[in-house]
Amino acid sequence: MKFVVSSTELLSRLQSVSRVISSKNTITILDNFLFVLKDGYLNITASDLETSLKASMIIENIAEEGEITIPARLLVDSLKEFPDQPLEFKTNPASTAVEITWASGNYIIPCNSADDYPTIPELSHDFTEIHIPSTLLSEGINRTLYATAEEELRPVMNGIFFDIDSEQTTLVASDAHKLVCFTRKDIKSDKKSSFILPKKPASILKTILTKFNEDVTIRFDSKNAYFSFDSFVLVCRMVEGNYPAYKSVIPKNNQNKMVINRLDFLNSTRRVAVCSNQASSQVKLKLSYNQLVISAQDPDFSVSANERISCQYESDPLEIGFKSTFLIDILSNLPYTDILMEFSDPTRAALILPAGNHDQDEEIVALLMPMMITA
Repeated sequence: MKFVVSSTELLSRLQSVSRVISSKNTITILDNFLFVLKDGYLNITASDLETSLKASMIIENIAEEGEITIPARLLVDSLKEFPDQPLEFKTNPASTAVEITWASGNYIIPCNSADDYPTIPELSHDFTEIHIPSTLLSEGINRTLYATAEEELRPVMNGIFFDIDSEQTTLVASDAHKLVCFTRKDIKSDKKSSFILPKKPASILKTILTKFNEDVTIRFDSKNAYFSFDSFVLVCRMVEGNYPAYKSVIPKNNQNKMVINRLDFLNSTRRVAVCSNQASSQVKLKLSYNQLVISAQDPDFSVSANERISCQYESDPLEIGFKSTFLIDILSNLPYTDILMEFSDPTRAALILPAGNHDQDEEIVALLMPMMITA
């Protein structure tokens, strides 16, 4: 293998692809990048067996094609020290070392054969394909990822559920205490389908997609999903199992409704939560006519706090408790100026919806389970 490449262009690809590599790999070769130079393209791949990310770049100066694996951390750390300049990569005949040469010096880095590097799984012939604009996919992941769980016994809760049909597409995440649904009515498919995207590839996509503004092609079968955009392809093994029937737990008849400025509500909750009990993190909401009082206390340390906020509320007085960290998470990740919060009674889930003007093709609905109010 012998070729010349721009140091900054190569580093940019390597830094994106390196997000896949785990800090503790069970297979040593997974600490490496796979370089495949063929037909005018350099394909760079990183994998942890569950998730693989491949980036392609055009190479105009190729003297000899080939395949090798190079230690990822060593290569990235080395290239970080370069200004933009041409670098020549050349392997020795036995492919046990790669020499990187620039105008005033060179590196010699060990490399390995590509024969033992894991292959990317192929999709079955009956895969499903949809197209989602990168901005919408990035936003959908960003609005739901925080609500995923960390459960060994129910792995289906540890990812984002994509529910796709002929009318809309909904991304769902839940940890059994909170549930978030991000729905786009302008993303549809001819047939109903679904899959569960694991947390790690979702996080990688969330980061990389912010750099692009184009459609992402998603192809998936019963086991794997391919996300293709620009010069990248992310392949991941999906979470197997049936996602809970999330629509059935969303309340339809909450009679008590409060409209409030989201940022005012968020900032007040953050201030009051400082005095909540460290074990429960509970805050209490006390609703009366056009007024909300948020309070918290920790008797063990003789601290308490309360704050009054104006709101629109015309139903019966109500007191309900929530875990402050969950409430803050939801309020922090909603994009709306005003929100509508619906309650039934202190023992049933509250619903948080947009209030006022918003994108009619998009809706984010959050559900939050209450806590029993402690004295």
